[in-house]
Amino acid sequence: MNEFDIIDNTILFYITIINFVLIVVLIIVNIVNNSKIKKLYMKYNKFMAGTSGENIEGLIEKCLLKTEGMVYKNKEIENHLNEIDRNILNCIQKVGIVRFNAFDNVGSDLSYSVALLDGNDNGVVITSLFTRDGSTTYGKPIMGGKSRYPLSAEEIKAINYAIKRHREVYYE
Repeated sequence: MNEFDIIDNTILFYITIINFVLIVVLIIVNIVNNSKIKKLYMKYNKFMAGTSGENIEGLIEKCLLKTEGMVYKNKEIENHLNEIDRNILNCIQKVGIVRFNAFDNVGSDLSYSVALLDGNDNGVVITSLFTRDGSTTYGKPIMGGKSRYPLSAEEIKAINYAIKRHREVYYE
C-alpha cells in the first residue's frame, strides 16, 4: 500500500460520511415537505368542497359580486339609519309630569303640568288646573327648554324633570 491509497481511503471515508449526513438531512427535508404538501392538499380540498367542478376564477368573481352587493346594501342601511337618527331628534323623547294642588280649597293633587320635549328640548308644556267648578288647560310652546311665555314653578319643574330623567336614562 502506498501513501496515496491511505489518503484515498481516508478521503473516501469522509466523503461517505458526508454523503450519509446529506442523505439523512434530505430525508428529513423530504418528510417536512411531504407534511406541508399534505396540509396544503387538505386546505385545497376544504376550499374546493361543494364546488362541483367550477373554476376558482368563477368562485372568486361570485364572491366579489356578493361583497359589492353587501357593501352597497350596508351603505343603504347606514343612510337610512342616519335619516332615522335625524328624524328621531324631532320626536317626543322627554316626558315629565308634575302633579300639584293648585288651590287650597280643592282636595288631592288633581292639577298637573306635563312637559313633552324632543331631542333638542323643543316641544310643549301642558298645564291643567282643576277647580271645584271645572278644569282649565293651558299649553305653552317650549324652544330649547325655555318658553317665551311666563312659566309657573310646576311647569319649570316638569320641563327640568323631563330633561333630567332623559339624561339619567340614556347617559348614566
